[in-house]
Amino acid sequence: MDNLVKLKLIIQIPCYNEAQTLPGTVEALPRQLPGIDTIEYLIIDDGSTDGTAEVAAQVGIHHIVQLNPHAGLAAGFTAGLEACLDRGADIIVNTDADNQYEASDIQQLIEPILKKQADIVVGDRGVATLASFSPLKRVLQRLGSWTVSQVSGLSIPDATSGFRAISRDAALRTLVLSNYSYTLETLIQAGNRNLAVTHVPVRTNPQTRPSRLMRGIPEYLANSSTTIIRSYTMYRPLRVFSLFSAIFLAAGGILLLRYIYFMLTGAGAGHVQSVILGTVLLAIGFQVFLIGLVADLIGFNRKIIEELLYRQRKSEYNHRSRNEKR
Repeated sequence: MDNLVKLKLIIQIPCYNEAQTLPGTVEALPRQLPGIDTIEYLIIDDGSTDGTAEVAAQVGIHHIVQLNPHAGLAAGFTAGLEACLDRGADIIVNTDADNQYEASDIQQLIEPILKKQADIVVGDRGVATLASFSPLKRVLQRLGSWTVSQVSGLSIPDATSGFRAISRDAALRTLVLSNYSYTLETLIQAGNRNLAVTHVPVRTNPQTRPSRLMRGIPEYLANSSTTIIRSYTMYRPLRVFSLFSAIFLAAGGILLLRYIYFMLTGAGAGHVQSVILGTVLLAIGFQVFLIGLVADLIGFNRKIIEELLYRQRKSEYNHRSRNEKR
């Protein structure tokens, strides 16, 4: 029976004013791959004003999803996943429209999914040695990847890589809440949901245009840090709030011990402020811990809701994909 299963791969390409670069990107995409019966291409035209959708139709894109107005990379990625699931994709590969990634590496990108060894596969560009990155950008990329690995429990050397393959089941479980990018959040989410995530080395092509996502180092750091903190807090609220609680409790305890020391040495009368401030800090510490407990309970409810949403989406999209494949 398993031999009768036909696998569909959809390669999705988020686009924003990519009329010039899209033809070269599509030309390099594979037309057939071992283990895959059907390959289709899908672009997400994110409010382009240069005729990207028209060019996509001319170069043989099978599906065009249009967002209007411009919504950003995270929204485009999410819309692409929804469209791919709706069209019966068993595996989804996300790549960039500027032909940054070597399209012939798609085979090794999907191989762990075909072998049922992974749910998500990230293409590792080797950011530590990537010539197109400045020394500062290499350091930031490595630092960001290390941070994501710590908070997700995954070992991913290139967390910001957009060249990745996703199984149908993993795509059904993916929820992107960020308005900036999907790369970091989806990995933290996958790690905390115990999905199997791995990475494979991939090659890159010469840069065709400057990055539109990273307009400057301060903006990149601010957005990436916010995404990591928010995502980690969402999945590990008690751990985060316990840390802050411990800081306040420790500070309050030190001040009270300081007052007790002065009391024992006969100089406590001039240090009443230590008692007041220490008591306040202890109260704040206990309150923060209680907030963490409440957030943890809310987290359990969120997991239940996510599981119900997953089952609903699975039923809905499986029904649609069966009709699509007929």
